[in-house]
Amino acid sequence: MRAIVPLADGFEEIEAVTVIDLFRRAGIEVTVAGVHGTSATGSHGITMQCDALIEDCNLDGADALVLPGGMPGSRALRESGPVRDAVMRLVADGKLVAAVCAAPTVLASCGVLRGRRATSHPAHAHEMDDCNYVSDAVVEDGNIITSRGAGTSIEFALAIIARLVNKETAREIAERIVYRR
Repeated sequence: MRAIVPLADGFEEIEAVTVIDLFRRAGIEVTVAGVHGTSATGSHGITMQCDALIEDCNLDGADALVLPGGMPGSRALRESGPVRDAVMRLVADGKLVAAVCAAPTVLASCGVLRGRRATSHPAHAHEMDDCNYVSDAVVEDGNIITSRGAGTSIEFALAIIARLVNKETAREIAERIVYRR
């Protein structure tokens, strides 16, 4: 399994690192994709090195695209042509597309949430007009998974692992990190 996690300056560190870490524990190959360069600095000053630029990522080989939130990182993701293209292509191909916190607004702006159940950070609910907005921690609708924020990052990552790998692997990782729902 392969996942692409795009990062732009202002990403939410907890959301990005949790997803990347838990995916790697599950054996998912992760490409950390820079939106504006080969590194990105999060909204709390933590800089991460990227593996590739988003425009250089092989979308044909990707099983999932996962967008961490954070501001202004989510705005940068929404304004990135290559990120928007990746969202549209993977959704059209039936691949898994997931977003947390403010990042579900990227999916909304691409029109892929129309008529679907979805969630986001409460501060961005007003930007989610075309979906059936719910306030669950993690919301799955077809090949799209959305989540609320930094505090739901583990549950979000485990839900994606359950879909990409299997539920047993997600359960085993939850036990190893002593995660209790």
